[in-house]
Amino acid sequence: MIAGIIIGIIAGFIACKLTNREGKGCIIDLLLGIVGGAVGGWLFGILGIHAGAGIIGEIITAVVGAVVVLWLWNKLS
Repeated sequence: MIAGIIIGIIAGFIACKLTNREGKGCIIDLLLGIVGGAVGGWLFGILGIHAGAGIIGEIITAVVGAVVVLWLWNKLS
């Protein structure tokens, strides 16, 4: 659980930086990363992509998902 929280924070922060946005705070970055991890896992599963095993693969998956979630959030708001 602690590892998931840390990965969520890292993924949310990286996604905010990749989309040229400032970090929205630790809690929002955490939630974005957690949702992004779920979305990234779902997208990668549908597309048949395997990001790799271990923490690096989890971070890559969560970052890709968080970028998608952040992009959608910015388009809808």
